[in-house]
Amino acid sequence: MSAGEGLEELLPRITPDRLDTYEELLAALAASEVWMLLWHGRPGDPEAQYGSVEVAGHGYAPCVTSERELSASGWTRSHEVVTGRDIAAALYPDHWGLWLNPHAPGGGLGIPWLDLRRIAGGLERLPAGPLRISEPSIRADEFYARLIAHARRTPMLRSLRRAWVRPAVGQAYLVIGLDVDDPGERTAEAVREMMRQVIAAVPDGLPVGTVAMADAFDPVAMWLRANTRSFYDRDATVRTDPDSGRQNRHGYGYPRPY
Repeated sequence: MSAGEGLEELLPRITPDRLDTYEELLAALAASEVWMLLWHGRPGDPEAQYGSVEVAGHGYAPCVTSERELSASGWTRSHEVVTGRDIAAALYPDHWGLWLNPHAPGGGLGIPWLDLRRIAGGLERLPAGPLRISEPSIRADEFYARLIAHARRTPMLRSLRRAWVRPAVGQAYLVIGLDVDDPGERTAEAVREMMRQVIAAVPDGLPVGTVAMADAFDPVAMWLRANTRSFYDRDATVRTDPDSGRQNRHGYGYPRPY
């Protein structure tokens, strides 16, 4: 089976309740080529522009999944063949998604920019969305206390925040948001060492991850910035958490399904 055939076999099977199939589709897209529809210019032209589709206020660049679908679409302007991983890396920083086969019955399928970010960065490295994010309710007092104590000895660390994250596929986990002065390698190693020192205090069976608060594209970091206060702040008295129970709407950072 070629990568293109994989995409086209999976597309008709995508339904809101089959997130496992959607994950397969994302993996197939990462390994595929797509035919990007050019509204202006020709491939390689620095002034060339992809077409655009707006759905529910979100922008998408349209494409087709094979030469056969290109012919079926009736597209008469130029097109550009690009790998799924490359187009994902090009689109997501501008918050653009990718719309597959808009000419197909039912209008095709849109891939939100957050999922393009996962394709570009590695599906296995980033949690599957839509994410349901809330304040943590699980008790981990010893872990938090030890984390704060070590944070005080890590001068480049400004603050710590926390969230409980439920991915669309996979296990829920606790996330610690790390706000640092300088995102360089020296700082990253100091923070990794801090986490190694405190990980033994994590309650048995509790998965823990971290996220950089400076990451402008990470949905957990975005939620933390919008909805929480730090439980450790280098430059202020440690404050208590705001009232628990703040929940995201449908799935943070993703368009609501229709």
